[in-house]
Amino acid sequence: VITEAWVRLQEIPRWRASTSLRFACFSDGAEAVRRISQAGLFPSNCCLLDEAESHWRGLDSRGGAMPVVGCESADYPVAASMVRAMALLQPNATEPAAIVYNDTQQDKPATTDGAAGQWRNAFLRMPYYRNRLVACGIIVDTFDTAVTWDRWQAMYSAVVAGMQASISEITGQSGRVACRFTHVYPDGPALYFSFFALGSKSGDLRSALDKWRQLKVQANHLVVSLGGTITHHHAVGRDHRSGYEIQSPSLYRSILAAAKADLDPQGILNPGVLIDPIGRRVGSSGILADS
Repeated sequence: VITEAWVRLQEIPRWRASTSLRFACFSDGAEAVRRISQAGLFPSNCCLLDEAESHWRGLDSRGGAMPVVGCESADYPVAASMVRAMALLQPNATEPAAIVYNDTQQDKPATTDGAAGQWRNAFLRMPYYRNRLVACGIIVDTFDTAVTWDRWQAMYSAVVAGMQASISEITGQSGRVACRFTHVYPDGPALYFSFFALGSKSGDLRSALDKWRQLKVQANHLVVSLGGTITHHHAVGRDHRSGYEIQSPSLYRSILAAAKADLDPQGILNPGVLIDPIGRRVGSSGILADS
């Protein structure tokens, strides 16, 4: 129960710099961004797109993986940080890359050029594309997780293969699965998967939603069984609850339920999103019923 909150303010960045490189494969790019995460550079942006993701977004049609790295600051130039980042990235890259610098006044919006700018624009439009495609019977969704560096490659390979097999089994059609690192930490990366599948040839929304639910359950199972967190930054809620209940102790969940019984005795605050109110259950329709 939140009763008070503080807001942290910071100056709008004036100095910005970004770069993107091409790697022959996802694992080469992963090794490069791992070095950055463990070097103490703390870039404002450090993403890594696998071959499928970089091709879909129109960033590289040659089949390579692509990292996008950026630094920014409100009070000092970031050239030194970017030069060091390039030194860590370049050994694995298949071709040299340039750094795009952007020095702006603090009261003017910054412009973003190059592949980093293309990626930013595509990223902001993704949710809108998904809504349009679902209405046409096309399943488009994402799920994320976090895992340690020693386990990421097994996780990546198994999830991509498992989701492609599930799409084929559930929809009867071949699908597409892609991945990117949205965040990198000294301990490991956050893997963000996207998948596309045909839910209904006739555009039947009900059929597409039913297949989407089945695919979501499969994704949750894969992530948890391979040792990843059920989510990195998408929160839990109904979509990820099946994995959350596997990863969280039953005692912990019963303590939350007991606290909720005192704070929300009528069970009206998000019933069934994380836990069911004591003595009641939430059906698939979201309607409360006596247990």
